[in-house]
Amino acid sequence: MWGPRIAVLAVILIPLAFSGLVVGSLSQADSSLDRIPAAVVNSDELIMQTAADGTETPIFAGRQLVTELTGAGSAGFDWVVTNAEDAEDSLANGEVYAVLTVPDDFSESILSLQSDEPRQAEISIRTDDAHSYLSGAVAQTVGDSMVSAFGREITAQYIAGIYSSIGEFGGSLGTAANGASDLASGASSLGSGLGSLATGAASAQTGAAGVADGIADYTSGVGSLSGGLNQLRAGAGGLTSISDGVDAFTGGVSQLAAGIAGANAQLDDADPANDEAARATLAALSGQLSQTAAGGGALASQTRGGIEGIQGGIASSADGASALAAGGADLDAGAASLAGAIGSLSTGVADASGGASELATGAAELAEGLRQGADAVPPMEGDASTEAASVAAEPVTLVVDRNNEVASIGQIVATFFVPLGLWVGALAVFLVLRPVSRVALASTAGTGRLVGATLLRAFAITIAQALLLVALLHTALGVGWALLPATLGLSALMALAFTAFHYLLTVGLGRGGLVISLLMLAVQVTATGGLYPVQLIAEPFQAISPLLPLTYGVSGMQAIIAGGSLGAVVVAALVMVGFGLVSALGSVLVVRSIRRSRSLGLLAVPA
Repeated sequence: MWGPRIAVLAVILIPLAFSGLVVGSLSQADSSLDRIPAAVVNSDELIMQTAADGTETPIFAGRQLVTELTGAGSAGFDWVVTNAEDAEDSLANGEVYAVLTVPDDFSESILSLQSDEPRQAEISIRTDDAHSYLSGAVAQTVGDSMVSAFGREITAQYIAGIYSSIGEFGGSLGTAANGASDLASGASSLGSGLGSLATGAASAQTGAAGVADGIADYTSGVGSLSGGLNQLRAGAGGLTSISDGVDAFTGGVSQLAAGIAGANAQLDDADPANDEAARATLAALSGQLSQTAAGGGALASQTRGGIEGIQGGIASSADGASALAAGGADLDAGAASLAGAIGSLSTGVADASGGASELATGAAELAEGLRQGADAVPPMEGDASTEAASVAAEPVTLVVDRNNEVASIGQIVATFFVPLGLWVGALAVFLVLRPVSRVALASTAGTGRLVGATLLRAFAITIAQALLLVALLHTALGVGWALLPATLGLSALMALAFTAFHYLLTVGLGRGGLVISLLMLAVQVTATGGLYPVQLIAEPFQAISPLLPLTYGVSGMQAIIAGGSLGAVVVAALVMVGFGLVSALGSVLVVRSIRRSRSLGLLAVPA
């Protein structure tokens, strides 16, 4: 008595066990990657970076990478740091699924970005397909993500240095622009000064020409003066006769005074009674003549000195005039050369003034260009260089928007395994229930009634299966209860349709029908898609996918759970209804054919 009931209960639980075990085992697959053991071998060697000021900084990029891998917030495998030998043994024994090796030149390669010969830094990941094939693919994905993230960080640091230099370069351009502006101002002032100098030089040239003409006249006059002074010197020799005349005059006066004195004495001797007046007169005359003679001597001496001074001055003047006359030719030539040189100076200064003006114009243009360049250089102050470097290191980012996103991998898997479980459940039902008995076939009951009675018993079991699977969706997997009418309704339709189809297989083919069901299950599992785009499978499977009932059951369940198109749910429901009706009608036709054949004794009743 309890045997059939236990069998029915087991059949009811088969879909729940089948789908529940699969969904439960995969429900945390998206968050269990960090439980996969993997080894890290860090062979990187420390190197020292020497700055421009001589400061040395240790570089150990391998340690930084390992720290990021093994940090608390890191994503990926459960990394364990070990040595190369132990890592290889662990991989061979299956204790770890991947070995990541950081080579000894990793830091050196990272630092080479700043050298003339940069090279890529490499890390390697080794897996063993003998223990897990998918771990190799997962390791490849994790490795690519890790290398990309670490590479972006290194690139950001490198570009941050470049942007910082660009900011300094912009400041230097601004300083250079100010200097060029000052240069333009100075060159403009120089041009103005040189212009004034050129004007002055032109005036000096005119004056120098006049000076040259004046010097020519001067040298001519000096020549004439020299000639006249020479003649004067020759004539000055006659001035000596004046001195001699004065001497003769003085001598004559002295003789006259002596004669008068003698005459006066003779007068006394001759006639003492001579007139006193006459003697007094002669005495006075004699005194005066003596004084005159004395004055004449002094005059002669002075005249002689003056004449000698005049003769010496005339001689000196004549000699100086001769010297001036002798240097006049050189002075004349020098004045002419000076006039020519000042003319050349005037021309050169005029050219220099024009060049200075051009220099001022060019410096102004240079200043403007430098200022525009400085304005074009973006300011890189504070965190600006770091932010810009982050953008430059990853100039294109990916934003993925998922319509009707399903965050739980358990719900995603359930959209496939709930329909699959109902198919397996319907198959299991007819391992327990007999599609039609000999007694029923021999009875007078209508064929439709016979088929309906068996289907109702099977429907009761498969509806119970559907209820359990829907309960699993809304409890363990967290599907919203607002979707209960849709999930339960579609699950019930699938249960009824799959039950009717398996009834058709078993009533028509017996136990062989169940084998056909298993074959169809295998085909549908590979061709349905749902968890993956159907375009990934081979073309023959793509072609038959739209013809399989499980395809519509999966798409309908996906649309309900993900909140997709209502049309997909309606199509799935209509397909299930049609599939079930066709299967039920086919079952009626098969049972009718069996009853007719049995009545004619042509066919044995299926066991």
